[in-house]
Amino acid sequence: MSLAVDPITVSVVQHRLRAIVEEMGEAMLRTSYSQILNSSRDFSTALCDPEGRLIAQAEHVPIHVGALPFAAKAVHEFFKGTIRPGDVYLLNDPYRGGNHLPDLTAFVPVFDNDRLAFWAINRSHQSDIGGATHGAYNASATEIYQEGIRIPPLQLYEEGKRREDVYEMIVLNVRHPRDFRGDLAAMIGSARIGERRLRQLLTEFGSATTHAAVAAVLDNAERLVRGIIAGWKDGTYAGEAFLDDDGHGAHDIHIRARVTKEGSDLEIDLTDSHPQVTGFINSSLANTHSAAVVALAYLIDPEIPKNDGAFRPLKLKLAEGTVVWPRPGAPVTLCTNHCGQEIIEAIIRALAPACPERAMAGWGRRFRMAVQGIDPRTEKPFIWHLFQARPGGGGSSAGDGWPGAGEWQAAGGIKFGSIEVQEVRFPLHFRRHEFRPDSGGEGRHRGGPGGELELVIETAEPAVGNTAGDGVKYGACGLLGGKDGKPHRYWLQSAGRPDRPLETKETGIVLRPGDVVHAHSGGGGGWGEPELRTAGERARDVELGFVSAEGG
Repeated sequence: MSLAVDPITVSVVQHRLRAIVEEMGEAMLRTSYSQILNSSRDFSTALCDPEGRLIAQAEHVPIHVGALPFAAKAVHEFFKGTIRPGDVYLLNDPYRGGNHLPDLTAFVPVFDNDRLAFWAINRSHQSDIGGATHGAYNASATEIYQEGIRIPPLQLYEEGKRREDVYEMIVLNVRHPRDFRGDLAAMIGSARIGERRLRQLLTEFGSATTHAAVAAVLDNAERLVRGIIAGWKDGTYAGEAFLDDDGHGAHDIHIRARVTKEGSDLEIDLTDSHPQVTGFINSSLANTHSAAVVALAYLIDPEIPKNDGAFRPLKLKLAEGTVVWPRPGAPVTLCTNHCGQEIIEAIIRALAPACPERAMAGWGRRFRMAVQGIDPRTEKPFIWHLFQARPGGGGSSAGDGWPGAGEWQAAGGIKFGSIEVQEVRFPLHFRRHEFRPDSGGEGRHRGGPGGELELVIETAEPAVGNTAGDGVKYGACGLLGGKDGKPHRYWLQSAGRPDRPLETKETGIVLRPGDVVHAHSGGGGGWGEPELRTAGERARDVELGFVSAEGG
């Protein structure tokens, strides 16, 4: 029989768990080296128990966290019986619980006396993870081995002592070892903060009370979520979303969700999705599961902790060999964005008739670029990731979509950081960076506008760019009568040469000194019938520059 814990103690423990993961994130932000982490914040922190149940997460990058239980289980099962205090473990393999190879994960075990009680976890997107191309996104890849170094469950520290041979082997496989060393140290330091704070919690409340309170936190989250789902009409609902292409000849790639709601249970069936493809948009099993729980998280109350209990009502049905569950060996690096975003879209579009006031319209899609070159000011190599010109967020019953908020699977968790800092750190000039008028979809509540960027390359020698994304054909979906957001439009301007469109999946783009990258990102989808938008709201759209005078 489990110990009964009073509600006040349960609430205190719940908020302490939240504070722990948030402190882990703040430490990561302040100590990491790479722009992608200390500026754009592409990392997540969480706590799991030995069985891999998600206990707590910070509000960082949603698509990361739903996959962590798979990774925690993989590490625990591989090293079961040999895990000791002071150990540190790593993993990034998408076929063992990673989202994709750039997302390296550090695990620090937390002991309650001699019993493994929790895992403190940091998952962080690396600026480079080896492979055939810089920046961790290889649109040319046809198998995972071309995407970077694969790390299965691996022990990096043994009882507090680093395994130097293993450490140096990993560092040797990335292009910027200094930044990688610093980022890895920050990840481990972040997870160790989680370990210390959890041990303090165990000391303060005692073992039995702490574990009983954690169980109550999970059970309470389940009860709240089931109460919400139970209020929706029973039935089977269908939703569909499309990707433009995989970069290797497959086009109009569909994700189909058939969602059955019965009582307080949801079954999400994705078995009718497109067969797996050649390119890197296939979604690892852990990533697909994460996208499904993210969709559910967006449909419940924001105050409910997003933990294992909250996701117990959900059952996922998949077919191996499809784009949402590829067979081992398929490339998957783009999956956190695409098809992760389309999985979310298909599920929410399916459930919108059941809970229209909770369902939001689609967010703009990802179109990233990684630039590698030599900084003429320092004569040192650099890798820079484009996070500017973020697409717009989707409208909802609560109001208009957020301007430049980013993509659905991150929901504002990834930032673009300071323009001025980027110009100091990299040989780049942001000549123009502003909202893109008329890009948000019309609706009772308008989709947020995307961005317009003019980026000047200020290297002395040609640099090289790779792109990774989607959404030039299909924009963010409108919902409940709202209109779709405008798709992306990117192109390269080079002196003495005709302007040329940039495709979403290219490698080896030559960027000459003085070249200008033009990025016009897509807007969010509109929510509700456009005819219901008031004249005052339309005038305000024009005043803010979200809509042009002609478009208004």
